[in-house]
Amino acid sequence: MKKGITVAGNIIADIIKMIDLYPEKGRLSTIYSVSKSVGGCVPNTGVTLARLGGVPVKASAKAGADENGRFILDLLQKEGIDIGSVSSVAGADTSFTDVMTVQGTGERTFFNTKGTNASFCPADVDANARDCSIFHIGYILLLDAFDAADSRFGTVLAGFLHDLQEKGIKTSIDVVSNSADRFREKVLPALKYSDYAVLNEIEAGLATGIEPRRADGSPDLDRVERIARAFLRIGVKKAVIHCPEGGFCADAASGAFTAVPSLLLPRDYIKGAVGAGDAFSAGFLYAAYKGFSDGEALEFASLTAAANLSSYDSIGGARAFAETTKLGRLYPRRSFN
Repeated sequence: MKKGITVAGNIIADIIKMIDLYPEKGRLSTIYSVSKSVGGCVPNTGVTLARLGGVPVKASAKAGADENGRFILDLLQKEGIDIGSVSSVAGADTSFTDVMTVQGTGERTFFNTKGTNASFCPADVDANARDCSIFHIGYILLLDAFDAADSRFGTVLAGFLHDLQEKGIKTSIDVVSNSADRFREKVLPALKYSDYAVLNEIEAGLATGIEPRRADGSPDLDRVERIARAFLRIGVKKAVIHCPEGGFCADAASGAFTAVPSLLLPRDYIKGAVGAGDAFSAGFLYAAYKGFSDGEALEFASLTAAANLSSYDSIGGARAFAETTKLGRLYPRRSFN
């Protein structure tokens, strides 16, 4: 019997600040509004999955016993997510992020404090959280204990994923966009033990050293395929790459590479892009859990991402399966040509 999906890792309070533009160094930008929302892999991906319906969702994370922690856990519980595997630590700060979002374009920049995410480790993932069909964890580079070096596997996370796979649990990872030199050092070991690796084109390029875009800024499908197949050679079972223009998947079992353009949305439809990558991940994981083909999974993931773009925050656009699929009938798809 299927046991649902556990979403683990970062749990963050997003302090969303709508601004007129992202300023050059030393310049001024106007803040139009400030609001609080949940953020991070666990709330963003978990809530999107829960609202789709039909999949039991569990959370595994560490929060502080503070106002931000209570805000996040209350919301997760109201969404029907099992929070029994989320620990609340007295005297510790829940991670928070200042999300600077440019009004009109949805472009965003993040300023984060790691808080309790830094100490979240394998010992915090209890038996209940491990009792699942798919275990999704993010974000690499913001989970210090999981990012720590391991003499056998490269990182603690890689060893943890190995152990889950040994028990027949499918593993999935997400990372945070970061140009730090340690990106490949921390990401590559985990790829070896990932059934699904869901990364955006920036992260995928950093992991492989291959630039995914042409000089004119458009995605180069040949390069994206090279990146995806490089992931397969490392050990990933399904390498999934997404960008604003579309989604891509390389499958180790069949050898197939699939590309699906994103929806062509009206400009006034897009309110923000906070959590769009997590929404895409949720859509792909939902589809994988339900047994969709790679093409169907990419199509559905593009719909969950499109739903996300209709809201200023990371979960306001998430909706039930039927409502999500309607988007595919309302709007056309882009063309890679």
